[in-house]
Amino acid sequence: MQVQPYLFFDGLCEEAIEFYKKNLGAEVDMLMRYKDSPEPATCTPADGNKVMHASFRIGDTQLMASDGRNSGNPRFEGFALSIAAKDEADADRKFNALSAGGKVTMPMGKTFFSPRFGMCADKFGVNWMVIVQR
Repeated sequence: MQVQPYLFFDGLCEEAIEFYKKNLGAEVDMLMRYKDSPEPATCTPADGNKVMHASFRIGDTQLMASDGRNSGNPRFEGFALSIAAKDEADADRKFNALSAGGKVTMPMGKTFFSPRFGMCADKFGVNWMVIVQR
């Protein structure tokens, strides 16, 4: 069994995927727009170019995403995505890229469980933990 995150970006999905491509090397496996649906009732003409479903990979992890209801107000509460960095410099690079335009909730630093760990929310509101594992 596998559990995969499915993120609803409420109208910002394509922008988010491009952000993850640029900053984390994400690779898109599939992207379908509402206008491509075989059921035309699934969208309004204004939402036709929005993302109905996408599948992308960051490293070995596959994530799925959508624009959902296109409200322009994504909310990601009660969870965080954790990303392991290969070393402290990689952790800083990933953290700085993810937190740009977002919010740092715990600055990068040494902890009792890691030589480098930090938490942030990216500019879309997705919560991230960046860690160098011992």
